[in-house]
Amino acid sequence: MAAKPSIPKGTRDFSPVEMAKRNYIFNTIREVYHLYGFQQIETPSMEMLSTLMGKYGEEGDKLLFKIQNSGDYFSGLTDEELLSRNAVKLASKFCEKGLRYDLTVPFARYVVMHRDEITFPFKRYQIQPVWRADRPQKGRYREFYQCDADVVGSDSLLNEVELMQIVDTVFTRFGIRVCIKINNRKILSGIAEIIGESDKIVDITVAIDKLDKIGLDNVNAELKEKGISDEAIAKLQPIILLNGSNEEKLATLKEVLAASETGLKGVEESEFILSTLKSLGLKNEIELDLTLARGLNYYTGAIFEVKALDVQIGSITGGGRYDNLTGVFGMSGVSGVGISFGADRIFDVLNQLDLYPKEAVNGTQLLFINFGEKEAAFSMNVLAEVRAAGIRAEIFPDASKMKKQMGYANSKAIPFVALVGENEMNEGKVTLKNMETGEQKMVTPQELVSELK
Repeated sequence: MAAKPSIPKGTRDFSPVEMAKRNYIFNTIREVYHLYGFQQIETPSMEMLSTLMGKYGEEGDKLLFKIQNSGDYFSGLTDEELLSRNAVKLASKFCEKGLRYDLTVPFARYVVMHRDEITFPFKRYQIQPVWRADRPQKGRYREFYQCDADVVGSDSLLNEVELMQIVDTVFTRFGIRVCIKINNRKILSGIAEIIGESDKIVDITVAIDKLDKIGLDNVNAELKEKGISDEAIAKLQPIILLNGSNEEKLATLKEVLAASETGLKGVEESEFILSTLKSLGLKNEIELDLTLARGLNYYTGAIFEVKALDVQIGSITGGGRYDNLTGVFGMSGVSGVGISFGADRIFDVLNQLDLYPKEAVNGTQLLFINFGEKEAAFSMNVLAEVRAAGIRAEIFPDASKMKKQMGYANSKAIPFVALVGENEMNEGKVTLKNMETGEQKMVTPQELVSELK
């Protein structure tokens, strides 16, 4: 007997029901991106390894899926190189392409390659899969989708404001209650500067980030363990324990960071974003959260993260401002800001809260039962009329037993079936059956359309 086929670890098949749910997510995000003037681009699944390598740090380089060259990839290799068994060095000879790791680096490459065709500021979005040679585990896959939107070529903070409005609109449409968390890289730099530990910024933010989980004493102990002085830890306390409204937090930060020009710039930027959003009236709460760090080496200004309030799950959207997106490709000075919706996590949240609208996940609305050649011919004409009115409908292709056809309708959760026999054909009508209530009535094709609309 043939071996049962399988798929690579960390990848998934999606059933028709799952795809309907995923398309609901992608379509909702896409519609909102269009509302705000973003245009869609796509980049190839494969990029040159020279484009990808060195952009994600040493760890990221290890997680790149490399694509073996076709043809004789041993040519040009010495016996010494082959016998060295140096995997990294040999991979660089065998492979010149790789699967994209994210959508940001390909976007940067796209901007540089197409700079003469692009009008700045350039507002683009991308909804495509990415690949990472990570160890698969619950909630972590080797192939997954990202839904990115970025504005490049503009320093204006109105871009940050609009991105937060997009986040608010998308989650309001989904019916998911969220907290939008905002911070600023300049505030974090200012904090490290005023306590005299600028080089320890990563250690400080990693420790502060654990405040909810391990408590203040353990955070302070971890800071000490990382070599941060008692004096610096004492100066950090009012910042770690910062609470109150966003306005109160900003007022405290202005005092605490008075000696740091960078820190005050971050406070000013955050104040503008928060006060503008307050005047616009978001549906979801927005909070200034100093424990929010995100990829510190990557972002240079505002940073964002979104948490679902009714489900225990990690961040479901993130993003921020970066000052030199295209610098690695020789085009410096292009500032940008972007967000990325975590489609797979949003999928899990919508499932847990059962928030999918029925019309988003239901496929066929109406099935015509096939009683034979004449009945099928009559049904095909009505079917054309029904489909022209935008109703999703199909006919069972074979004149099988009624039980089999009804079983098909039930297995596909089709809410209505149309029955066409001698009587119906004589009157130019169909019998419409509601599969949920069992109620039946004879209707004209026009009435059938009205009923299902």
